[in-house]
Amino acid sequence: MTSDLFSSESNASDQGVLERLAYLRGELQRHGHLYYVLDAPELPDAQYDALFQELQALEQTNPQWQTPDSPTQRIGGKPLDAFTSVRHAVPMLSIRTETDTESSGAQAFDARIRKELELTEESAPVEYVTELKFDGLAMNLRYEAGILAQAATRGDGEFGEDVTQNIRTIGQIPLRLAHAPEVLEVRGEVYMRRDDFEALNERQRSRIAQGEKGEKTFVNPRNAAAGAVRQLDPAIAAQRPLSFFAYGVGEVQGTFAVVTHLELLETLRGWGFPVASQTATALGAAGLIEFHQRMGEQRDQLPFDIDGVVYKVNSLALQQRLGFVSREPRWAVAHKYPAQEQLTQVLAIDVQVGRTGKLTPVAKLAPVFVGGVTVTNATLHNEDEAKRKDVRVGDTVIVRRAGDVIPEVVGVVPAAEGTSQNRGAMFAMLHQCPVCGSSAIREEGEADYRCTGGLFCSAQRKQAILHFAQRRAVEVEGLGEKLVDQLVDAELIRTLPDLYRLGFTALAQLERMAEKSAQNIIDALEKSKQTTLPRFLFGLGIRHVGEATAKALARHFGDMDAIMDATEEELLAVGDVGPIVAQSIQTFFDQPHNREVVEHLRACGINWPAIEASSSAPKPFAAMTFVITGTLPTLGRDAAKDLIEAAGGKVSGSVSKKTSYVLAGSEAGSKLDKAQELGVTVIDEATLMAMLSSEP
Repeated sequence: MTSDLFSSESNASDQGVLERLAYLRGELQRHGHLYYVLDAPELPDAQYDALFQELQALEQTNPQWQTPDSPTQRIGGKPLDAFTSVRHAVPMLSIRTETDTESSGAQAFDARIRKELELTEESAPVEYVTELKFDGLAMNLRYEAGILAQAATRGDGEFGEDVTQNIRTIGQIPLRLAHAPEVLEVRGEVYMRRDDFEALNERQRSRIAQGEKGEKTFVNPRNAAAGAVRQLDPAIAAQRPLSFFAYGVGEVQGTFAVVTHLELLETLRGWGFPVASQTATALGAAGLIEFHQRMGEQRDQLPFDIDGVVYKVNSLALQQRLGFVSREPRWAVAHKYPAQEQLTQVLAIDVQVGRTGKLTPVAKLAPVFVGGVTVTNATLHNEDEAKRKDVRVGDTVIVRRAGDVIPEVVGVVPAAEGTSQNRGAMFAMLHQCPVCGSSAIREEGEADYRCTGGLFCSAQRKQAILHFAQRRAVEVEGLGEKLVDQLVDAELIRTLPDLYRLGFTALAQLERMAEKSAQNIIDALEKSKQTTLPRFLFGLGIRHVGEATAKALARHFGDMDAIMDATEEELLAVGDVGPIVAQSIQTFFDQPHNREVVEHLRACGINWPAIEASSSAPKPFAAMTFVITGTLPTLGRDAAKDLIEAAGGKVSGSVSKKTSYVLAGSEAGSKLDKAQELGVTVIDEATLMAMLSSEP
């Protein structure tokens, strides 16, 4: 009975392994065909690699069930029937891949090499060539008598596709070589730069918008490059911006006297082939680790995509001695970085409000490890992008995260044939801010919706305070980002007027806030109450209203209430205001919350000197030039400058005989001396204010 039981359990276990082997082989063959042949992958690379490694492990554990048609015994799919099949004179084999994110991959490779070469601990470190692992399409370029005779894709490693006419359109690839061997096969990667990819997709979107049929955007540069290479019409391929990097050779007939891999690359560079500038040599495992880490740090700044680095033994003689095992050379390995793309499911789509009021749709995701971190949220950018990609709740999506870049949804994975996918409704942007309830509008010509409750919306609270307190606005000296974070996080400030209600005790109790520092902030707040209308108006943070526009509005209307109540027609009469700016100003003051904040700020004591509206009598300082020097009792230099300019005067940085007045404060320097030397009238702040208030 016991023997029968164990036999039954063993059979059940074997059956489970066989079923898993059959499933993995079928899935890898299907996805390999989609990736290599049809250029329409459904799985990110990391997911494919995981399936492949699982199959390898099962076959190594159960060698009796390994089959000659397993994906582990071949490299990819068959070439497209539309292209002529090409048999590679020297097979285009793939190399072993290490996927750890730390240093063990480099250490393990170096240890294997040293063991194969029978090196001891006392032996010198092995010299390697370190290269980038490009995310493109492997290509074999065959030159006969120095002329490009044929270009072929890798295909399944033994047979590829003849794409010569399309490859000829790549300007980086030489059509003729001088002093080359009789036959030379150059191997490398066809890829698309990121900026070229973005420009291509922008053109594709434009064509789609114009109703051109058959056009589509591309998911990533690798897909775009592969699609261009496999265009049946070379004229279309020529419109796709492709690039090329060389990294090795295939068949060579004739003299090719090089002894190291680096020398080989330098020779190719001499013939005019691009070789990545990051290619270098490294000694031992330490050198490999340093290169892997350095390129990982630079990865996101490169103008093209990579998914890892490659280590190769530099000596060609040692490469030959090490040879090959199964489908891979022993003398090379690819060391991948954490996957930047993964699959997951959309659980919900929320709208987030940014620091400046921008409304962004965000996909809430089933947790997935991508780009070295666990991701649960990914941006959809804006309503147009969400609709273009047709991302809905319930979808399986590809999520991408590159370095510190916010994760984004790249695209939706279609449901497999014969299955159903429970999809939610198409996303539509909210027309009210989900945080404060203010209107959310989308200005003409813009992709983003924005909350209009800038002074009231809690999502924009920190940004609104920092903008209001900056030097070019009301200027609250010492009120920086860290202090604002503390004040808002402790809920001591909810709106701008709360700044002027802060008490000494509350400030002094904040972390790293001494009594003297707290008093300095109280004093700075009190001083900031004396400002100018342009600076106050700029400080409100109205979209499109910069310093120049704020000054123009103040000069034209002369009064805050007049600006708040102005019609669109009245606003358009201001020289610096166009339709978009006028609409933005009106929308801002149409929100009762924003008007309340302005009134509360004035009630807290913020004030400014009156300004004559531009329709009134001539400006008192017309045709006058002022120079400001020293520290004024209550006004900052920018505030004084605003007042002078609002009264029609000009402010210069140097004193000359043409200077009308020098406005001097305490600790005035050489400008005061120059004024006295030239006999220019010197005035103080009190005199300036009296001149402004007097009748012209």
